[in-house]
Amino acid sequence: MRIALITPEPGHPLLAAATAVLVDAGHDVAALDPSAPQEPLGPLADVYLLKSRTPGALALARGLERRGATVVNPSAATALCQDRTLMAERALRAGLPFARTRTHASFRGWARGARLAAPVVVKSRYSRRGDLVARADGAARLRELARAWPQEPVVVQDFTPNSGWDHKLWAIGDQVFAALRRSELSPGGRGPTEPLPLGALPAGWADLVRRTGEVFGLDVYGVDIVQAVDGSPLIVDVNAFPGIRGQAGAPRALAALALRRAAGPRTQDVPPA
Repeated sequence: MRIALITPEPGHPLLAAATAVLVDAGHDVAALDPSAPQEPLGPLADVYLLKSRTPGALALARGLERRGATVVNPSAATALCQDRTLMAERALRAGLPFARTRTHASFRGWARGARLAAPVVVKSRYSRRGDLVARADGAARLRELARAWPQEPVVVQDFTPNSGWDHKLWAIGDQVFAALRRSELSPGGRGPTEPLPLGALPAGWADLVRRTGEVFGLDVYGVDIVQAVDGSPLIVDVNAFPGIRGQAGAPRALAALALRRAAGPRTQDVPPA
């Protein structure tokens, strides 16, 4: 099989380890850097792994899909997970326990007239490295954030009291991996990621992760869940093709998924909204 990686970082630990598994099994693996000038691509690979969310990477993936290529994850599903407004609409419409989300064209425009009766979480509408994710408990914090992010399109979610730990859940196909990490909203900020055995997850959470993948049309993805004080799960983010670092078995799972998708029918269907 011929597998291609759409990424500027083929040495990423997950990709490098999966590549080694594939090469050891006799398959060809090549990397396409979406940030570099693209030469004519020639014959299609059997499958492309889209490990980048930049405009260039999405454009490259869309072009390959138009030629009939299989891309994991599809470009449309990857783009959907970058828009937190569309993400929330899709999740809530499907009945997933997702944080209720309001959208505002600019932080300053919203904050000018906002009156907080309870803490909220404010995030950049468009997910990207270094984006805004912050908790605001009152007017002073809102003013501080508005000065730093005046024109930023934002989404606002009510803060759900929880333990202060994020459940970091990842899936590669049907295989689910789990870890715990201090929430970036906690007073001390993020700490190290701690592995979590699947058996330690509350009942039904692994199936909730898989259902989320079906709703968003994803094969490789992350689902961030907080546990409310009543024990119920609340999804606060969905990520297309996250790093999944330090999870035993993840590289082999990715290699196996790539081969399954390479051998299967070529389809790029994303479930309708």
